[in-house]
Amino acid sequence: MKDLLKNFTILYVEDEDMVRKGAVEYLSRIAKDVLEASNGKEAITMWKKYKPDIIISDINMPKLNGIDMASYIRSQDKDVQIIIATAYSDTDYLLKAVELQLVKYIIKPITKDKLTDALNMSMQLIEDKSKFNLALSTNCFYNAYEKVIIADEKEIKLTKNETLFLDLLAHHHTRVVSYDEIENAIWSEGMSQDAIRSLVRGIRKKVPKDSVENVSGSGYKLHIYTTKF
Repeated sequence: MKDLLKNFTILYVEDEDMVRKGAVEYLSRIAKDVLEASNGKEAITMWKKYKPDIIISDINMPKLNGIDMASYIRSQDKDVQIIIATAYSDTDYLLKAVELQLVKYIIKPITKDKLTDALNMSMQLIEDKSKFNLALSTNCFYNAYEKVIIADEKEIKLTKNETLFLDLLAHHHTRVVSYDEIENAIWSEGMSQDAIRSLVRGIRKKVPKDSVENVSGSGYKLHIYTTKF
């Protein structure tokens, strides 16, 4: 589980500073990146900007609680794995957790064992969604775990920005990835049309024809080859 998490970003949401800091310190040792937020509104802002793979959140927080935060995010993102933590076992919350397709509902206090169990479930769900090996043709696929393109059993090198772009599209291959999402993931100081076009041209030289589609006015989508290996 720990090896897999080295490829994923976690957003930890908790209003109690000491609890949050302790969890972030632990998660930082096993995940690629760990983001933190102190309330639901702040978490939504972080989710929009960074698109984490996994969100772990408390329920009772100021400004916006964890369930309402999860409802908003889930309405727009079907891929992110969401884990909810609370000090109370409430039947209404449990039912809501099922409705929102949450990974797990953790009863506080949060321990390493509870986190490990929930994160293992998240990894399994991610694997079940074929997040790692995505076929682009009969002899070419993108491995989202290694973040490489394999064509005719040979690895094709990618630049840093090509990797960020293709990985973003692969993580959300069931939908169009917006220009804003691409800009936030790659260009922190603003994205020009020339920059994105140049980047896409470079990637299209390395993947099968029509793998990367420009959806006019919306963004880009990665087309997955439907025939399995």
